[in-house]
Amino acid sequence: MITVKDLTVIFRVGNREIHAAEDVSFDVAKGETFGIVGESGSGKSTILRAIAGLVPSRSTTLEVDGQPAARRRNREDRRKLQFVFQDPYASLHPRKTVDDILREPLEIHRESNIDEKVVAAIADVGLSPMHRFRYPHQLSGGQRQRVAIARALILNPPILLLDEPTSALDVSVQAEILNLLSKLRQRYSLTSILVSHDLAVVAHLCDRIAIMQLGRLVEIVSADELRSGNVSSPYTRKLIAASRGFSRIST
Repeated sequence: MITVKDLTVIFRVGNREIHAAEDVSFDVAKGETFGIVGESGSGKSTILRAIAGLVPSRSTTLEVDGQPAARRRNREDRRKLQFVFQDPYASLHPRKTVDDILREPLEIHRESNIDEKVVAAIADVGLSPMHRFRYPHQLSGGQRQRVAIARALILNPPILLLDEPTSALDVSVQAEILNLLSKLRQRYSLTSILVSHDLAVVAHLCDRIAIMQLGRLVEIVSADELRSGNVSSPYTRKLIAASRGFSRIST
């Protein structure tokens, strides 16, 4: 579903060039949840945004659903690939109700039966009908992230990009959102890329995990290899040591 080869992202700050990602290559199979993990500044979120077309990049190959990704994505390109951002406090319009937020993508894409689809999307993410006409400030952090997930899925995209979807939430709520994402992945046969600095999160949700350091891909390992520590890179071993106890997450 996703093929990335030699992806490079360079930001210019004055006369300086910052190589946020350099020669990154991987592919994601249909129905797979692929993880990208690394410390802050490793380039993991930049890669996700480049795939979504949110930052300029260059690559030998960047394909989505078997088609080359155009530099300027059209409406249908964007429909295939939806994004859940890290901070549910910032990603929802504060002056729009949940109903407004969920209606907007349906109206942009000229969908029919909008009311039915909004009601179904709210139920899909475990919210009740009473939440439909509330504003974001009237919801908890976990409820806001559920709304963000509903917005991303309301157009039935085949691909979901998740940028640290639990890092802004209380620990008590993180497991609920992880279990919701796992359930939705199975229900809709989603292909996903999950970015996180939390090894417990990627080990729980992902089939394979790319380890990033300073904008470069260090290695790709399976979830089992990550849990057991059967990895080849010294940097990956240091990450595991720094996150000692990550496998004990309860979900």
